[in-house]
Amino acid sequence: MRLHRRELPLIAALVLVAGLAPPAAAAPSWQRYVVGPTSPDVHPVRVLSSTGDVTNPAGLLGTGVTVLRRPTPPAKTAWPAGTTATASSSHAPNNGNDGNPRTYDAANAIDGNTDTFWNDDTIAAYPDVLTLTTPSAVTEPGITLQFNADGVPQDFTVQSADGATLATVTGNTQLQLAVAFPQPVTTNQFRITVTRDQSTGKGEFTRINEVWPGLVADPVAPSVVVDFGKVVVGYPKLAFANASANHPGVRLAFSETTQYLSDRSDFTRSDFAGGPGTDQHAVPTGASTWTDTKGCLADGRVCADGLHGFRYVRISLDALPGDAPDAEPSGEVDISGVSLDFTGYIGAYTGWFESSDPQLNQYWYDAAYTNELVIDTFRPTDIEPRGADSPTLDGKLVLHDGAKRDRDPYVGDIAVSGRTTYLTHDVAVAARDVLADLADHQRSDGWIPPASINGYTLPLFDYPLWWVNASWDYVLYTGDTAYGARYYTNLVKAIDGWYPSVTDSRGLLSRPSGYGDYAFLPRDGEVTYYNALYVQALKDAAQLAKSLGHNADATRWGQRATAVSAAVNANLWDGTAYVDAAGTSRHGQDGNGIAIVAGVAPAARASQSLNYLAQKTALPYGNSFMDDDTLVGDGSQRVYAFTSYPEIEARFLTGQANSAIDEIKRLYGWMAGHDPGPTDWEGIGAGGSLYEGAYTSAAHGWSTGVLPALTNDLLGASPTSPGFATWTVAPHPGSVAWARGQLPTPHGPLGVSWQQSGGSITLTVTAPPGTHGTVQLGGHTFTVGGGSRTLTVR
Repeated sequence: MRLHRRELPLIAALVLVAGLAPPAAAAPSWQRYVVGPTSPDVHPVRVLSSTGDVTNPAGLLGTGVTVLRRPTPPAKTAWPAGTTATASSSHAPNNGNDGNPRTYDAANAIDGNTDTFWNDDTIAAYPDVLTLTTPSAVTEPGITLQFNADGVPQDFTVQSADGATLATVTGNTQLQLAVAFPQPVTTNQFRITVTRDQSTGKGEFTRINEVWPGLVADPVAPSVVVDFGKVVVGYPKLAFANASANHPGVRLAFSETTQYLSDRSDFTRSDFAGGPGTDQHAVPTGASTWTDTKGCLADGRVCADGLHGFRYVRISLDALPGDAPDAEPSGEVDISGVSLDFTGYIGAYTGWFESSDPQLNQYWYDAAYTNELVIDTFRPTDIEPRGADSPTLDGKLVLHDGAKRDRDPYVGDIAVSGRTTYLTHDVAVAARDVLADLADHQRSDGWIPPASINGYTLPLFDYPLWWVNASWDYVLYTGDTAYGARYYTNLVKAIDGWYPSVTDSRGLLSRPSGYGDYAFLPRDGEVTYYNALYVQALKDAAQLAKSLGHNADATRWGQRATAVSAAVNANLWDGTAYVDAAGTSRHGQDGNGIAIVAGVAPAARASQSLNYLAQKTALPYGNSFMDDDTLVGDGSQRVYAFTSYPEIEARFLTGQANSAIDEIKRLYGWMAGHDPGPTDWEGIGAGGSLYEGAYTSAAHGWSTGVLPALTNDLLGASPTSPGFATWTVAPHPGSVAWARGQLPTPHGPLGVSWQQSGGSITLTVTAPPGTHGTVQLGGHTFTVGGGSRTLTVR
């Protein structure tokens, strides 16, 4: 061991012991916290519920055979000849989601064809009125309505010709609903007035496929809900022992949570094209096995989306009306098992973490599993359907953003999930594949696309900066300087081309209109977050330049980082914290957190800013990303783990370890303790909800920052030059009694363990050969070479 000369006067305060073994483990092994499966053959862990005629639901778990039976539904009644339908408005004809001409007239609601429907023409505006008029009065005990799966009417009334209210419906979610009147009514007119619809990706319209006279009670579709115990990703598989000869249909509806578990999936890729919200299969007679893959039968009927991210799946004996005769909603189906071909990453942990705090341990491995769900092969059949397929990515291992959606590699997400990957598994290629591909699609002015979506054209302002940061991280953790050299010119074009072109007279980035950011927030002009991130990107670019021998670039970018920092401090600090944007009085977590981590904020401002956020943004489920609602209506209630990560890191780095741990426990403890647990959510909304309802991804890689925070900041180990040739260990223990872990490096594992007791802290570093680093402990700094060293500071 060598001591820096400037530290020699402090020797009397230290006890150095070489070769000492790590502290004895008083806690169980870290392997007990691992969440992911050990095999791609994954099975549900319990039956959650069943409805209808179901025998032995547990058979789906491999204990015998589950039988679903359903008699043939009765024929539907018809309105008298000459009945007409009119509406308050009707959408104009178009080619529909499938490219075939469609009309949306009111008459579609009484034509006897459930594939056609009335669609009003006033998006999210009410009331919407459908009026049925018969040639002469009829007597009915009620009416039955069938709705389009693309958002059903939730609140509506039914009135007679004289204006009397016959029925009031609220909170409906059923696709077919028999609406009974208090007593049979004789009238020649039924007026349906809708005041609220489900909002879906196809817009908030009123859509009614069919209205039948009388009460049509179809036999209940038998169904079983199985629970996989946590969010999983892959291709569902059903084993059938037998089925009746009429091609009975099976429909699968998926959900990450019980809250959004219904007759349609919480999200499926065909939702973007007006799909039914379920995956369909026609079961043949005899024994068979069906793997849910994307596609339809040869005639275009009985379609499925294939891969899903979910925890729960509802399996029903049912069929879409348009799938007849290929699949029928009746008969018998015998199922002998349900499983999943898991497509997430399964492999050995090359890095690990453990501490005296079991909660922190579990959050580390929850984050690792969340990330494993998004390490997957890029396949045209199961990625984001909105123009994201790319021949240059097809077949490559990538880091998607989410398991359920969007299933596209976004570089801002990789800025977090990449670090998580490097610290857990030997699959850094998943990040490299994406970073290289995005650089290969760089625009001529230097702008780098955020993802492949929309043919690499989605205009995000901040994501080229994240590309710079993520590229340096990749080189720093892996030592792949060949990547750095190959894409150095792309970095120069982004840093010296695109961003100077959007820099204003005050030396600050000023976002032009037409561009979004990580949350598509409506904030143009001088934004603290963009400029603090710019400083971090300039510093990371300088580090990469220095490692490649481009010292003039490194110096120039370092000087620019200093100038931008000065401009931020001169123009975006209001005496309390950094404002979200010039001319506003709100304060953002993103800008303040990154300003501290990037070194923009002087120590006094860093402390003041963090204290302000603690006072103004703390919630039971984390810290909100804004301190008021002037930017978005729920800004003071919305929590992003993505923007919480730099704030947590800032707290560790500024000596506020216990406040960092508190924020971790509120944020990650909330997600782990609520359905679907234990994965990390894309965002949290008011009251601790999924912030975008069913559409929210409950397993999102950009939310895994707790893992690098615990390894890099609490344990304290990080690389400082490519491939851990040099490294630093600077623990921030707070109230944690002990911690230990391993970081994978190209030279071999870097092991760190420490324990504190009675006012002293003992630290052991086991460094791989050929590397050296610095240890910062108790205000002292040491230089350490390869091998094992133990330090005790009192």
